[in-house]
Amino acid sequence: MPNSSDATGASAPPPAAVKKTSELKARILSSLVLGPAVLALVWLGGWPFRLLLAAAALIAMREWVVIVGGPARRPAVLPLALAAVAVSLAAAVAAGPLAGAGVAVVLAAAVGWSAAGCDRGWMAAGLPYVAFGAVGLDWLRESPQGGLGLLLFVMLAVWATDIGAYAAGRTIGGPKLAPRLSPKKTWAGLLGGVAASALTGALVALAVGAARPGVAALTGGVLAVVAQAGDLFESAVKRRYGVKDSGTLIPGHGGLLDRIDGLLTAAAALALFHAAAGERIAWW
Repeated sequence: MPNSSDATGASAPPPAAVKKTSELKARILSSLVLGPAVLALVWLGGWPFRLLLAAAALIAMREWVVIVGGPARRPAVLPLALAAVAVSLAAAVAAGPLAGAGVAVVLAAAVGWSAAGCDRGWMAAGLPYVAFGAVGLDWLRESPQGGLGLLLFVMLAVWATDIGAYAAGRTIGGPKLAPRLSPKKTWAGLLGGVAASALTGALVALAVGAARPGVAALTGGVLAVVAQAGDLFESAVKRRYGVKDSGTLIPGHGGLLDRIDGLLTAAAALALFHAAAGERIAWW
């Protein structure tokens, strides 16, 4: 009888294991290629970073339209949705973040109206979801109060959340966080992500000479929860429409929106916090 053993008697790895190994290699390779380029533009700031941000926002919005609208409705909604993202970011650059956010809210109604035959509310929700995060990232980077440090703070906090959640979830396991939305996430993973983000926030604050590393640690912990909420929000939308990944742009990772869902919500939250209370608390 045929079997899965080779000439030496060793069993061949199951197809699932081979697929996971291939996906892991693709993830590592894409991270090694994209990571340094993104960090270089983050370091430069200004228009190089804004062009990166605009490209990312346009790609993310396109993926959202594909998820909610599907192939049949994509041509009708996509041009307006992409134009709305571009106009929102332009308004933020020209007149400030509040203007950009306001334009996004107004244009979201137009995007929803154009989505005949789709869930108009969900289609409209994609614009503020993407635009608020992009505007927040731009405002943080351009902040005169250590903008580069603030941007690195939120980026590293979100990355630490993902790593800490994965490590704690795999090691500890336990009750699921939201099994209907994301079956692999656990409460232990959430707590691990909070701890990792808090520690990372404190370390970044110390590295850039921030005034209150303790407040930075607390802020990092809160951002971990916000980032996980953003991740679950995108998972809920994908599950609603029967989509596994938001796209295939990044080998081994899926779509861009799959990679930045938590960053979008965390950046918007940090920008709001820093704008409202940053000077009074004097934490940065």
